[in-house]
Amino acid sequence: MRISTAWRLAALAVALFAPATALAGPLQVHKVADNVYALVGELSQRSAVNLGNNATFGAVVTAEGVVLIDSGGSRAGAEAIEAALKTVTVKPVIAVVNTGGQDHRWLGNDHFRAKGARLIASARAVADQKARADMQMQAMGMLIGADRLAGTRAVNATETFEARRELVVGGTRLELIPAGHAHTPGDSIVWLPEARIAFAGDIVFTERMLGVLDVSRSKDWLAAFETLAALGPAQVVPGHGRPATLAAARAATADYLAHLRREVAKVLAAGGGMEAAAGIDQAAFLGLAMADQLARRNAMRVFEEMEFE
Repeated sequence: MRISTAWRLAALAVALFAPATALAGPLQVHKVADNVYALVGELSQRSAVNLGNNATFGAVVTAEGVVLIDSGGSRAGAEAIEAALKTVTVKPVIAVVNTGGQDHRWLGNDHFRAKGARLIASARAVADQKARADMQMQAMGMLIGADRLAGTRAVNATETFEARRELVVGGTRLELIPAGHAHTPGDSIVWLPEARIAFAGDIVFTERMLGVLDVSRSKDWLAAFETLAALGPAQVVPGHGRPATLAAARAATADYLAHLRREVAKVLAAGGGMEAAAGIDQAAFLGLAMADQLARRNAMRVFEEMEFE
């Protein structure tokens, strides 16, 4: 009951925080604050319609140009992001920050690099991207179609950071914060200290059930979330879903991960196996999009992880 109540309150918090929204194809452009935007993609799987952009991206418009947070799942996806940005500014993208190694965080890089944009990511994110690039390109081709993947090149960031870094663009100050091994090995937060807005990448999912990958670490993911929480953000732009309060982000992400780990720990203590883990009670979170596809798989992956902790 406690978790269910928390989830209902968090859902209300998402609803109450309703910035101005405009449609730009499959992407919804949300104004988070003056010159700060979230580009919210579909909550479903990558597809020919969304061009691999089944995620949320961010944009900070500065005096010099746009700092883009994550570049899309393909060249066509990057072009769709660029078209969405044109609904709010005529300024070009002059810097791209990849918040992690998942495909839709970086496979659009080449499109923006060709137009002169800087490419920035944590060193660990770049290592992860390189390790999984071939697999990600093959999977993306199957999901969105070879014709829509055409022209996509796996281009990594050339500017990397290993510790917290300040980035000043056009008089706007951003902080790049490596948060550790969460959804992927090199997840980072882009923090706007003056506006108290955090672009959390795949450290946070709202509205959609998160996916625990074979490269994820649920224990460290919880620590990464607390790195975010310690900033005291007024608004969180997640990696999936609409911008929300920290409470809503916690309910859909940290509370869910903690629940998985508690229930899987009970299975392990009782000597249960993978099937028992897959069957743990996740009723409090089944209202999240994609839960029917992800819930059992998430539990099994957390079981595999916790077996050897």
